[in-house]
Amino acid sequence: MRRRLLLFFVPVTVGAVALLTATSGVTGAVAPTRGKPPKSTTTTTRPSATTTTSTTTTSTTTTSTTTTTTTRPPTSGRAQNGSLGTCTVFPADNAWNRDVSTLPVDTNSANYLSAIAGLGGNQALHPDFGGGGAYGIPYITVPGTQPLVPINFNAYGDESDPGPYPIPLAAPIEGGSDAHVLAVDRDRCKLYELFAASAGTTSWTAASGAVFDLRSNALRPEGWTSADAAGLPIFPGLVRYDEVTAGHIDHALRFTVSRTQRAYLHPATHWASSSTDPNLPPMGLRFRLKANFDLSAYTGHARVVLTALKKYGMIVADNGSNWFITGAADTRWHDVDLGQLKRVPGSAFEVVNTGESLHK
Repeated sequence: MRRRLLLFFVPVTVGAVALLTATSGVTGAVAPTRGKPPKSTTTTTRPSATTTTSTTTTSTTTTSTTTTTTTRPPTSGRAQNGSLGTCTVFPADNAWNRDVSTLPVDTNSANYLSAIAGLGGNQALHPDFGGGGAYGIPYITVPGTQPLVPINFNAYGDESDPGPYPIPLAAPIEGGSDAHVLAVDRDRCKLYELFAASAGTTSWTAASGAVFDLRSNALRPEGWTSADAAGLPIFPGLVRYDEVTAGHIDHALRFTVSRTQRAYLHPATHWASSSTDPNLPPMGLRFRLKANFDLSAYTGHARVVLTALKKYGMIVADNGSNWFITGAADTRWHDVDLGQLKRVPGSAFEVVNTGESLHK
């Protein structure tokens, strides 16, 4: 993972999700490495850290830790897994919303797949969410009146959007070393994301942070990271419960592989590797479930996810366990249903040529 941990792995089964327990002797304020290793690997690397502190000081309000999983528009305050109101997640022609079902297969597709297979570890699709809400990345929606909170960056401040952010100090934090925090201002249609975040008394401390206008196709500056290693927004690539229950997901998903190359394709803007192996996937590479993959044996939520992967595909966003797709943390997920996804082998995918140039 991306901060220093002493890990003791004990597999426990909850539904179809394997739980890992860990003990740590450090806090979220320790600067992590950019780009996490596989979840079965322990790392002790420490990056050189610089500190950048937001220069705007705004009074803050600490709110209750109680959250809700409703998708109905809240009348006020924050809501976990809340409605986006009238906001769309980027314009219809944004890369995340692009139908890639008819794009040509990348000429290096077979080599990319072979390289991932050669990495060992997990070699089948895996839902990295569920477990009664214990897994996945949480997000909240907040009103335009949400008080702003200062952000102190302790690692990648020079590539972060300065604070303050409208993220309440009681916002849920992703479990594990990545400690992502996501908030959508549902009135201004702005997305705020933090990586390796911890809440203090009056401010947040994080390794990096990014702000995205959900009404714009603007990318991060070239070479910049975000709250994700690839410089991508995280929220648009999550599998969200409200979408699945509606019967369709209309965007690409976020996923990880254990090693990437020192390169990226738009919409990614950042790499997190020193390897120049041209067969390792670069950040931003887009995979698609093959059109001839038979979905007749899959039902429920898994069928919805796989249908989306045929049409929109999934984008390499970070270094992590192979073929792990990310969803929102939500108590309503059905692990047995999601467990069907684990029957899909990595060989069922292909890389598509999106027409983007490789940045090295």
